[in-house]
Amino acid sequence: MKFRIALLAATVFAAPFALPHAAKAQPVTGLYVAGGIGYNLQESQKAKDIYAGGEGVRYDARLTTHNGYTGEGSIGYGLGNGFRFEIEGDYFENRFDKAKLAGDAFPAGGRNRQFGAFANALYDFDVGVPYLYPYVGGGVGYQESYFDNLDFAGASFTKERGSLAYQGIAGISFPIPGAPGLSATAEYRFTALANSRKFDGSIDGLPLTAKVEHEYNNSVQVGLRYAFGVAAPMAPQPAPTPAPVASPAPTPARTYLVFFDWDKSSLTPRATEIIAEAASDSHTAQTTTIDVSGYTDTSGTPTYNQGLSERRAQAVAAQLVSDGVPMSEIETHAYGETHLLVPTGPGVREPQNRRVEIVLQ
Repeated sequence: MKFRIALLAATVFAAPFALPHAAKAQPVTGLYVAGGIGYNLQESQKAKDIYAGGEGVRYDARLTTHNGYTGEGSIGYGLGNGFRFEIEGDYFENRFDKAKLAGDAFPAGGRNRQFGAFANALYDFDVGVPYLYPYVGGGVGYQESYFDNLDFAGASFTKERGSLAYQGIAGISFPIPGAPGLSATAEYRFTALANSRKFDGSIDGLPLTAKVEHEYNNSVQVGLRYAFGVAAPMAPQPAPTPAPVASPAPTPARTYLVFFDWDKSSLTPRATEIIAEAASDSHTAQTTTIDVSGYTDTSGTPTYNQGLSERRAQAVAAQLVSDGVPMSEIETHAYGETHLLVPTGPGVREPQNRRVEIVLQ
């Protein structure tokens, strides 16, 4: 058991540092809520030093349960780079099945109910498959374990005891088309109570005590996660074409390129210089319209890139207005990862494609 727990912990906490070399983070940005329900398999629990006052004899027992169910709900915050953090409340319930005591097996009745809270840290991945994003994580918290009318071989317990707890999580999310911010999830959780607990009961009118060791749960859940503030993506627009000028000597359109750092929509010092030059030229040239078009490379998902290109275009337009260009003269467009300046395959970080084009018409 200790080896398996150590292996699970090593996998959960090493994955965020090892896997980014093989896969891109699927960013969840901002506040989200999530919940799930599922099937719980509880491993047998060892009850040590079962002692009835006055008898002077101590026994050990092994408690087993039927498969049960579980549910959880959480509220969290995504940093936009794959990492997210959440607070979770959970519930487990399994009915007792048997108690093995002194070489004999006795039928057991009652329920083992467990509930509490965890603080979790998780990391999402983009493995290049549309609508399929695996994630891993872990958490620490506190759980109450309630023996609800446990009885076997004439002994009975109805008691609630708490313990520090930890868990490992591995799952997959599936963004739902047509519902921005909503994803279906499927996941496995290993949840463990770290400390032993002492339960009080009775047998034949005598007080009874038992020390129960660690409790382990293996659960499989399905659920939903909703991220707030995710707007529906803008439909890609065709590349702009300059309108024909009915003049024998038309003034050629002027184009300015503003480049961005990877996964950023903030302006660099060089970008502000180029925008200032475009704003100045728009005052001296016979400009009727200023087209501001945002683009990205192919390193993110199409949906995410569409929104990123829109934010880049809006950042440039806002700077043009700050530099004295009337907003009424500016038209913004967002093209995502379409119309690449440098043709690449999917998942490629190409600096020349992370741009906004300013065209003075």
